[in-house]
Amino acid sequence: MNSRQRRGVILLLVSVLCALGAFGGVLALIRNVEARVGPEEPAYELKEDVPAYRALSAEQFTKVSMPDRWRPETAVTDLDDVRGKIATNQLRKGSLLQTDMMAERPELKPGEQEIAIMIDAETGVAGKINPGSRVNIFATFAGEQQPGGKGKSANQSKVIVSDAKVIDVGKLTPFKEGGDSSQDQRTRQRERDGVPITFALSTADAQRVAYAESFAEHVRLALVAPGDGTEIPDRDRTYTLTGDE
Repeated sequence: MNSRQRRGVILLLVSVLCALGAFGGVLALIRNVEARVGPEEPAYELKEDVPAYRALSAEQFTKVSMPDRWRPETAVTDLDDVRGKIATNQLRKGSLLQTDMMAERPELKPGEQEIAIMIDAETGVAGKINPGSRVNIFATFAGEQQPGGKGKSANQSKVIVSDAKVIDVGKLTPFKEGGDSSQDQRTRQRERDGVPITFALSTADAQRVAYAESFAEHVRLALVAPGDGTEIPDRDRTYTLTGDE
């Protein structure tokens, strides 16, 4: 082996040693990163925006993986945890779901039942009624034709239920507004944007609400101040314009 061949062998050995050293350095760096990052764990991100106080469901989230050391302690790791929960604030698409973003949906008490009605988005308390709110439910009725062609009775506004508990607020939905199904009522029906509101009511109050939704000209809600559960006296539950004259 001449001197040129010896130099070639030496350079080849040096190259191999450098390659092995670089490979060892990369492995050491990878081990160091893995040691710092740690194992990955599951978490859940929002697929879409969720308005405040909207009920949560598993279909609204997608599963992701992230290093355990970077995952917040409050991160939700099991979608069973969202059952029966509502969003406490508006949630943005791509946000990591955490336990402080949701709360329990208001529950029914013994003797209560759920009933949902559509409330006109314009005449309701838009954006201010949430699960857990307390409201007074008003209904307006047109005067009825008196026997013998003596004209009509006065139009009335009635408080049909006071201090009703809201347990769910649905999505904005088009609906046809109108009274009963008689021919003259059908001609006055019009499509409006409304929100389905679910209440927890006694049987008697649920019947009053069902009647008002079917036969009243309009049904409106009045938000009650927190802690103000004052019962409305009977004399103040019915209003006619002639009563102010």
